[in-house]
Amino acid sequence: MPAHPKRVLWWGRFDPEYSRNRILRDAFTALGWESRAFRPLASALGALEARLRWLPTPELVFVPCFRQRDIAAARRFSRARGVPLLVDPLISAYDKQVSERAKFPEQSPPARRLLRWEQGLLQSADAVLADTPAHARFFGETLGVPATKLHVVPVGAEESLFRPAPHPPNEPIEVLFFGSFLALQAPEVIIAAARRYRGPPVRWRLIGRGPLLAGCRALAAGLADVEFQDWLPYAQLPGAIQRADILLGVFGASAKAGRVIPNKVFQALACGQPLITRAAPAYPTELAADPASGIAWVPPNDPAALADAVQALAERPDRLSDLGARARKSYERYFSAGRIVADLGAALAALRLIPARE
Repeated sequence: MPAHPKRVLWWGRFDPEYSRNRILRDAFTALGWESRAFRPLASALGALEARLRWLPTPELVFVPCFRQRDIAAARRFSRARGVPLLVDPLISAYDKQVSERAKFPEQSPPARRLLRWEQGLLQSADAVLADTPAHARFFGETLGVPATKLHVVPVGAEESLFRPAPHPPNEPIEVLFFGSFLALQAPEVIIAAARRYRGPPVRWRLIGRGPLLAGCRALAAGLADVEFQDWLPYAQLPGAIQRADILLGVFGASAKAGRVIPNKVFQALACGQPLITRAAPAYPTELAADPASGIAWVPPNDPAALADAVQALAERPDRLSDLGARARKSYERYFSAGRIVADLGAALAALRLIPARE
């Protein structure tokens, strides 16, 4: 009889349809694991609820992204059952509240309490996933997670949805940004670049909504070549990316903006589209140094550099298809589903849950 598949218990009040979770669920499946979900009624009482429900013992307990509040109960359960705990914070709660949102001053008592709380949670795990090498360094240096527990697994894209669909260049060239209009993304830099732009005709299209949308609309007053569109349903997003000519990433200057690779970058590369985004330590060193990556890097918070980068691409529409093919190759080398499976497998091997690959 075939061996029983190993079981990973996804623990917490997480969104099972969030793209990071769907991609990792597929990666576990590709590695031969069976995923089961436990979503407690209350995070703090999760371990008690699991005991009352007589949950079977898995080989691994996994807390998905954004669910730091579920880690303590998951840790109690995993210790009681003698199985390892793997967590995927994706972002730091301390980093978000203190560095990004400036909700608390760095040296204030609330900030220090939040830091100690998150440090204790992540240090209690047997292994911690990070989406980029820069985030792994942050988890180690700021949150005190030992390097031996840290494993980088990129976010990637859902390849059944985000795939190349080559087309002749639009007239005028379409430059696409989509996002939540957050400070990390710095959409106002895009508007400032559009105002400075002096190259061949292009249409700047911005899709989405968020805190900075109203300000961006005001900054774009009088710019006939800037178009805003409300957020699209997720299933329609691949088509919007595929129909564009040049994709824009993020341009914020914050430390956090330098640690993340946003979904939009993975999705643009997976669709084989030329990309312009800020240079950041989040990216693999080899990719950042590759002149044939299909990515144009610009300094953060630099509208002039962004305008120049768009102009350089718009002046050679005959090269866009080749640049898109290079972007797809970059995706396949560094961020593909196969890469994610291999990196997740390495984390499981470090926990001695699967054999290490040669």
